[in-house]
Amino acid sequence: MVTLKSIQAATARIRDSIYVSPFSRSETFSKLTGNDVYFKLENLQMTGAFKERGALNKILLLSDTEKRRGVIAASAGNHAQAVAYHATKRGISAQICMPVNTPIVKVSATRNYGAEVILAGTNYDETCHEAVRRCREHGLTFVHPFDDEAVIDGQGSAGIEMLEQQPEIDVFVVPIGGGGLIAGIACAVKELKPGVRVIGVQTSKLPSMKAAIDRNGPVTLPAKVTIADGIAVRRAGEITFPLVRKYVDDIVTVDEEEIANAILLLLEKEKTLTEGAGAVATAAVAQHKIPFTGKRVAVFVGGGNIDVSLLSRIIERGLVKDGRLLRVRIHLPDHPGSLQHLAAVIAEHKANIVETMYDRSHYGVLLGDAVIDITMETRGPEHIAEIRANLDAAGYSHERVL
Repeated sequence: MVTLKSIQAATARIRDSIYVSPFSRSETFSKLTGNDVYFKLENLQMTGAFKERGALNKILLLSDTEKRRGVIAASAGNHAQAVAYHATKRGISAQICMPVNTPIVKVSATRNYGAEVILAGTNYDETCHEAVRRCREHGLTFVHPFDDEAVIDGQGSAGIEMLEQQPEIDVFVVPIGGGGLIAGIACAVKELKPGVRVIGVQTSKLPSMKAAIDRNGPVTLPAKVTIADGIAVRRAGEITFPLVRKYVDDIVTVDEEEIANAILLLLEKEKTLTEGAGAVATAAVAQHKIPFTGKRVAVFVGGGNIDVSLLSRIIERGLVKDGRLLRVRIHLPDHPGSLQHLAAVIAEHKANIVETMYDRSHYGVLLGDAVIDITMETRGPEHIAEIRANLDAAGYSHERVL
């Protein structure tokens, strides 16, 4: 059974090997939401995510026979790295099954921590099936990413730690995938301070725990792709579900755009790098989906293992959404000096051209004319309106390219 006592025991067991991550107030998000917002930065753990807590607690509870045989896990990345790091550090062999589409940064990191990586399946369920098969075949110990009491106890240590750091927290906002993290945190904080509120956050692409609550039991949802791949779990855990039902007050969802915006906000305003799964709690707070004002709100930043190519796309997309990056397609005469004149019109409003693409054959271009796509840095929506009005006044036919 997962209890406050078992979580406290796990906290004491792992304390010497787990980084006490910062839990500090954000002036920016406090002003944005009308609350005192505190970020728990678990992205700063050694392997970049909170998963170390549960994985380590499970590993420390292995018998000598289990240690000799080794462990196996199935994970999209963060649990994989946690198991690989803490098992290898203690001389225990580890096999990690990961989906074939796992970001290369997570695959490489898992291998570098000393584990044997097996790429199998296109989603967590298929990958887990292969891990269970190997577990039985080789007599290994399976370290489940969320539906295991020892793992839940370890994750719950974060709740105890947050209350030690900020005892007056009123609301805890926590990501949900399979439910191991929120089950542990909610059990710990609710047993210690029954008056606090615990709000879970899932991606709207795969709200498996919310569906389980609504239907009074775990259900399997269709597989979907999401930038919050670390919580892309199709079915809530059999152990985590009753704990969430008992201790969690509400579950809200956030969509892909909201998650991407939260990643950008954390990077730009808090100088904090997070992955999609690690940013969902922030997204819910930033989008005012947490119905509180004047409260002390803990926001859990779960992990920072994001693929850099995805991060670059998120940044660019966020700049477009905020009106700080504009691309326009402009028709202009194809003769000497026409591009110089166009550039002068744009420069008049202090926009910075960062990319151009010239075309004489497509987009319905007339003979003797050309089309140019210009990407420019802008100051925001009002600045964009000024630039486009200036292009109109100069007689240019143009359209915004999204």
